[in-house]
Amino acid sequence: HVQLVESGGGSARAGGSLTLYCAASRFFPCMAWFRQAPGKERERVARIIKGVTTLYHDSVKGRFTISQDNAKNMLYLQMNSLQPEDTAMYYCAAAPAVLYGGTWSRPDNYGSWGLGTQVTVS
Repeated sequence: HVQLVESGGGSARAGGSLTLYCAASRFFPCMAWFRQAPGKERERVARIIKGVTTLYHDSVKGRFTISQDNAKNMLYLQMNSLQPEDTAMYYCAAAPAVLYGGTWSRPDNYGSWGLGTQVTVS
């Protein structure tokens, strides 16, 4: 049974930082962070392949950093220069295979999800 458990969310002031954590029950070659604000669709934030290759949504490039510790089955999202528009529920997602190109942006391509952790920026 696959489990993904997020933590690290909370409140921050604009310009501040937060780090999100996702504990996985096993290693996944492709993992991502998504977020969903009230009344909006779930959107991609960042993706990492085998702990090395990363992709980011344009809105977070240069501010957020995704990383993966393969030995600990952990996924991280370091968020700097937070803005009110970053306010959302953040979800950890894992795919059974590597997702290249635009396929990483589709939530349907991820078979496992966590319950989410709330990030509020004011």
